[in-house]
Amino acid sequence: MAALTVRLPDDKHRRLKALAASRGTPLNRLIDEMTTLMLAEFNAETRFRLRASQGMGKEAEGLALLDKALRKQEKNL
Repeated sequence: MAALTVRLPDDKHRRLKALAASRGTPLNRLIDEMTTLMLAEFNAETRFRLRASQGMGKEAEGLALLDKALRKQEKNL
């Protein structure tokens, strides 16, 4: 495990400590949870952008597949 020193304005530090206390969790755990969420968002966006780039120029094919799926779903209702 690595240690990280972060410089924050005093007011922001107090507010983060208050938030952690209101959740009943240590400040370190709160920061760990926040970074985990941010990394998950980053990973999802990266995957989305990669998949979107792979589909460029194939919009018509994708829309046709969606239309086919909708027609099939309507038949099953």
